[in-house]
Amino acid sequence: MHPYRSHTCGDLRESNVGEHVRLSGWVHRVRDHGGLLFIDLRDQYGLTQVVADPDSPAFAEAEKVRGEWCILIEGEVKARTAETINEGLPTGHVEIFISKLEVLGASKELPLPVFGEPDYPEDTRLKYRFLDLRRETIHGNILKRSAIIASARRRMQEIGFNEFQTPILAASSPEGARDYLVPSRIHPGKFYALPQAPQQFKQLLMISGFDKYFQIAPCFRDEDPRADRLPGEFYQLDVEMSFVTEDDVLNTMEPVIRDLFAEFADGKPVTQDFPRIPYAEALRKYGSDKPDLRIPIEMEEVSEHFRGSGFKIFARMLEEEQNEVWGIPAKTGGSRTFCDRMNSWAQSEGQPGLGYIFWRKNDDGSLEGAGPLAKNIGPERTEAIRTQLGLDAGDACFFVAGDPKKFYDFAGKARNRAGEELDLIDRDRFELCWIVDFPMYEWNDDEEKVDFCHNPFSMPKGELKGLEETDPLKLDAYQYDVVCNGFEIGSGAIRNHKIEVMKKAFEIAGYDEEVLIERFGGMYRAFQYGAPPHGGMAAGLDRIVMLLCGTPNLREITLFPMNQQAEDLLMGAPSEPTNQQLRELHLRLNLPE
Repeated sequence: MHPYRSHTCGDLRESNVGEHVRLSGWVHRVRDHGGLLFIDLRDQYGLTQVVADPDSPAFAEAEKVRGEWCILIEGEVKARTAETINEGLPTGHVEIFISKLEVLGASKELPLPVFGEPDYPEDTRLKYRFLDLRRETIHGNILKRSAIIASARRRMQEIGFNEFQTPILAASSPEGARDYLVPSRIHPGKFYALPQAPQQFKQLLMISGFDKYFQIAPCFRDEDPRADRLPGEFYQLDVEMSFVTEDDVLNTMEPVIRDLFAEFADGKPVTQDFPRIPYAEALRKYGSDKPDLRIPIEMEEVSEHFRGSGFKIFARMLEEEQNEVWGIPAKTGGSRTFCDRMNSWAQSEGQPGLGYIFWRKNDDGSLEGAGPLAKNIGPERTEAIRTQLGLDAGDACFFVAGDPKKFYDFAGKARNRAGEELDLIDRDRFELCWIVDFPMYEWNDDEEKVDFCHNPFSMPKGELKGLEETDPLKLDAYQYDVVCNGFEIGSGAIRNHKIEVMKKAFEIAGYDEEVLIERFGGMYRAFQYGAPPHGGMAAGLDRIVMLLCGTPNLREITLFPMNQQAEDLLMGAPSEPTNQQLRELHLRLNLPE
């Protein structure tokens, strides 16, 4: 028999009754039932009830053990009596009567509970993460993460992709976030950067003649943390393909993502054919480029119903060409109480308020619009709004006005808020879509210049002609995101593989050829030696796992995360360097006072 176990704590069934077995694991719980000691013994695979009675030679040792002690037991498998069977456990029809017990590792008093999983301060959980990871829910999440990543890898290999590993020490790249810099000991005063993504390397692989690449890639960004973005590192399913169009990439990756969700969705419905929504349409309908399609609310422009109306605030706004009025329909929201609550929420968001109309049925069966806006614009315009938006008695509509470029984000938040408050969201499903046709450029207010919007290496629509003849702020690119339940879970593009297009694209963003050669010399050279058309994407594995585990926080699906202050409380990082380390790196600290 193996020195530590003949079976795991999830193995034993009625067919094992009468066998002499050996198990090792952690004491999940101890119960004293009038002289009989019941111990729930746990390992990664399950939980088994073991019993010590006063006649057992192991009874005295069993009396000493406490929660989370690591122990080994030997004994005979016996069938439970009918009234003690636990149908909730795969091992619930049997128990082991202990004949030997050995303590493999005693435990001090626990700084946080494992059994029962009550809420506990996050810093304590992270400091004692090795205990936190024993808790059933997070332990299961981590195992599920492993299975999801293994499935993603298998699916990519099955459709002909090769896995390659790209460098971790690289050059700095403008990916939109701060780099983590690594000082070079051999080259004083110079620094490597940890890659924000393997973007340039995977493109160089295509130019090197490798047709289909993927990698479970670690990426590093010095970003402020939030619930759906950890500081430091994250992992993505990184993909690139040669000789492809945008349709090819989307048609290749959609089944991978869809089937991955379906495999781990625990029976919840998953979108079968992802709708492709242009970026501009997503902003207009949902106020976001990562819309939660579980919310059955689509915004519409209703400007004509307010133009020249008695509601002077909106009427005056509409005298300026760029301004519009959008309606946010809210089915079942037709009560003054709810409308006032939404108005108060808007004020808490820094807005002057949120205009509304709600509809009610009169005694004679006719419909009437109510609220200040309805009185100002009159019954005909109110009815026209109701008809356009398909609303009925008991429904409401909220209104935002001004320049859509300035209010769409707030309108999207109002849409989400109404969906949440009215419980319109079907939470037991995964709604996925592609957002396509992203703008190539955006206006950078801080630097007062045109800047890249999404990915500097994307192919603009129309290629060189598009760059030369189209207003940069009106030029779209072959860029796309995949979105699930309001989270961006992937992003990609067809790449710019032509050197003249690359030079012009960077010139528009303020990078001259000299800067291009200095910062992207490898790409610049490679594009002059037969670069093929290529494109790809990266899917964020952490967010996919987070969604499939049903948790809103990435810390619940990550082994050893940092806290909100970007500190590793378990290992003590970041730490102060020694003077010798600084000397070797030719560095001197200039700390803030």
